[in-house]
Amino acid sequence: MELKHEKTDSSPARLHYARVVEGGMKIGLAVLVVAFFIYVLGWLPARVPMGELPRMWALPASDYLRATGMPGGWGWIALLDQGDVLPLLGIALLSAVTLVSVLALAPLYAARRDWIYFMIVVAQSGVIALAASGMLASFH
Repeated sequence: MELKHEKTDSSPARLHYARVVEGGMKIGLAVLVVAFFIYVLGWLPARVPMGELPRMWALPASDYLRATGMPGGWGWIALLDQGDVLPLLGIALLSAVTLVSVLALAPLYAARRDWIYFMIVVAQSGVIALAASGMLASFH
């Protein structure tokens, strides 16, 4: 069975979104890989020695934070000078790609005066940012 490839015209907004996703993914992945090698090669001191990791990973999150002295929430940002925390920056960047990509659409919709889509993008960005902030965690 032969598949036919049809040329599809994508809207400028879709292409812009895709370019931002691609660029953000490449940046986040590069930071993650470099940070991992910095950790594995021991170029920065580690908060948790590599030999301790298997035991720590078996702990529930709250016990892990307590045993390692790691702060909860966004407190890890203050610890980016530690080799085992640095890779979290790559993970955070990859996680932020969705928000950045959605926000990148706002100027396109505003320029087209497409206020419905503009407001959807703004609202969606607000929901994503609120979820990432951790403020909703206190409501569970």
